[in-house]
Amino acid sequence: MGQKKDLTGSEKSKIVRYLAEGCSSLKIAKLLKRDHRTIKRFIQNSQQGRKKRVEKPRGKITAHELRKVKRAAAKMPLATSLAIFQSCNITGVPKSTRCAILRDMAKVRKAERRPPLNKTHKLKRQDWAKKYLKTDFSKVLWTDEMRVSLDGPDGWARGWIGKGQRAPVPLRRQQGGGGVLVWAGIIKGELVGPFRVEDGVKLNSQSYCKFLEDTFFKQWYRKKSASFKKNMIFMQDNAPSHASKYSTAWLARKGLKEEKLMTWPPCSSDLNPIENLWSIIKCEIYKEGKQYTSLNSVWEAVVAAARNVDGEQIKTLTESMDGRLLSVLAKKGGYIGR
Repeated sequence: MGQKKDLTGSEKSKIVRYLAEGCSSLKIAKLLKRDHRTIKRFIQNSQQGRKKRVEKPRGKITAHELRKVKRAAAKMPLATSLAIFQSCNITGVPKSTRCAILRDMAKVRKAERRPPLNKTHKLKRQDWAKKYLKTDFSKVLWTDEMRVSLDGPDGWARGWIGKGQRAPVPLRRQQGGGGVLVWAGIIKGELVGPFRVEDGVKLNSQSYCKFLEDTFFKQWYRKKSASFKKNMIFMQDNAPSHASKYSTAWLARKGLKEEKLMTWPPCSSDLNPIENLWSIIKCEIYKEGKQYTSLNSVWEAVVAAARNVDGEQIKTLTESMDGRLLSVLAKKGGYIGR
């Protein structure tokens, strides 16, 4: 073998050509009459390529930059550490250092899912619990609407919140936004619906009552016995289309008035067992990151998921009401876990 120290340019070109032809490094060494280790070293170095120069990360920031970060964190609730530092034009700071700096002035929080309850809300929730404490909840029809989108429920943002600040409450669209609006009810161990609100229809008092007439009353309620109708209590929340004078009067003409129409306290979705049903359905239709290409396909998924909810699951939800009322009283009107 040759004893040359370095490969010449001609030899390097030949190595590349031989490799392209499928020759092994050992064969190339024999062809060029060079040491096998020299050939292997050249091939390995060529495959690794030149390493890029990496800028050394910064370990600390100046007092002036620290004040800028503090102001940015206050103005940008739920932002990431990277977004906060970039807004201050501070670069080269690794994530571990950014988070360590922010921990002294902020904390990681998720957006508040429920608005805070004031004193009036809590008192009304307690009064409601006391009023219905002896109610036979197997006779209550719990109703509500749910909106489903093509891409799943909005992810609750998680980011840095300055100390002493509250996480913002995100805007949750009840109507609009390109989804399917679904209405359903549960009573004892039975699911009523789900029924789909026509696309493009905004639920005001008139359209809400028409929707109930075409779905709930014609397709389910009218088939029930007189004794069932006499004892059933209809529950709905305080959405404007539900609680308006028009809707209240219309329901009264249908026989749902006074004791047969349950009053509802403000900010109390945690007390409605059908909210748990919506969670079950959403977990099913959006499992494994499932997304949909049309409103009809997501509606079909809702119907299929609803059919898979058995009567025992629904009965467990409706039978949880006694415990929910006791929890409200124990927490003096505060939110309960769902």
